[in-house]
Amino acid sequence: MAIHSVREALGAVRRAPGLAALSAMSIALSLFVVGTFGLVAYNVSVTLSTVERRVEIVAYLRDDITASQLEILQNDVRSFPEVKEVIHVSKFEAMRNAMQQLEEFRDVFADLDVNPLPASIEIQLNPEYRDPTSVGRVAELIEIYPFVEDVRYGREWVDKIYQLRRLGGAVAAILGAAFAIVAILIIGTTVRMAVLARREEIVIMRLVGATDGFIRRPFLLEGFVTGLVGAVLALLLTYGAFRAVDVSLIDLQWLPVTWVAAGTFAGALLGLIASGAALRRHLVTYE
Repeated sequence: MAIHSVREALGAVRRAPGLAALSAMSIALSLFVVGTFGLVAYNVSVTLSTVERRVEIVAYLRDDITASQLEILQNDVRSFPEVKEVIHVSKFEAMRNAMQQLEEFRDVFADLDVNPLPASIEIQLNPEYRDPTSVGRVAELIEIYPFVEDVRYGREWVDKIYQLRRLGGAVAAILGAAFAIVAILIIGTTVRMAVLARREEIVIMRLVGATDGFIRRPFLLEGFVTGLVGAVLALLLTYGAFRAVDVSLIDLQWLPVTWVAAGTFAGALLGLIASGAALRRHLVTYE
């Protein structure tokens, strides 16, 4: 039975190679657009993740803070579930860092009689707590301490990062769904044409007692293979675009293996679903 399905599916391709190639290429182009956007979305996500790792809260301390108060503050902040690490920066270290980072003002800093920069603690957060709500909550808790002068974390910057990540995910989902529908329509049209071309054969098979499953299997296999070939072609096109941009314009990260495998499987699954939908409608005509 399986051998018959494979033989019939290959026979359909041999009978209309141009149509099969056109269908596979149309699917490939649809999935290529999805793959290209996925490549862009993944690299944007990688870049945002790199930026997110730099998200931290800086609490500036009052000059009259005592050693015991500083210890209490550090221990309390370290106990927060959102906090990964707490680093104390003394007034001397703050001045040294400023002189290293702002070399053009080094002479100005050197001429100062009193160090105007406050001591601080730098709070690094765990990856799952770098969203605006979590960052803001930690900042508000730290502000409660009377020996904390000010708390900064770049609220607008954190909000923009979070919004970009959400926007990228939403656009990826919408485009992916849109081009999946296009691919399904293309494969479904191909299968319907194949059914119409073989309608006399289908009628004869029904007359001799062939079951619906026996008739459907070659068409389902044909749709599955068409979707799989289209997905592989789309993968090759996407990799070619990736190499062209990576070599000539900017450094890019290639898609994870799981994304590649999921995309290839999705193409084949789309072919199977589209074939099943087309057969369900058109085989009823020949009952």
